[in-house]
Amino acid sequence: MTHASEDILEQKQRYRLSQQVGYLLRLASQRHAVIFQKNISEDLTPTQFSTLIRVYETGSVSQNHLGRLAAMDVATVKGVVDRLKAKGLVISSANPNDKRRSDISLTPKGQSIVQTLIEDGLRISEETLKPLTQGEKKTLMTLLAKIT
Repeated sequence: MTHASEDILEQKQRYRLSQQVGYLLRLASQRHAVIFQKNISEDLTPTQFSTLIRVYETGSVSQNHLGRLAAMDVATVKGVVDRLKAKGLVISSANPNDKRRSDISLTPKGQSIVQTLIEDGLRISEETLKPLTQGEKKTLMTLLAKIT
């Protein structure tokens, strides 16, 4: 066997896809997405859900800042806000201090569903973490926060 063949064999023995962080995170994310879809009471994507909750948490917020709060780029947040406006859940208005900026806030309809969404979110998180002990849940959340 040549040295190159030995290196390839060693790499194959060392590298197992099922033991790679990206692969495991993707599987966990897919599982969470299924749980989200089964447990969300409104017709919302996870990104729309996060955006609504961030608007609720901050009150009126510039679209640009909202994107940063919800971990989205400018183009993505615009599309999400446009879809939430079409659903009647948020409105945008010109910022009184800077007419170039749009401020996003919840509509009465958006405000009326937030408490249900929060309850959904708690249930979704609980179901996602169900296989773990309390200590494992705390550790996982700490570690995920550390790598994000």
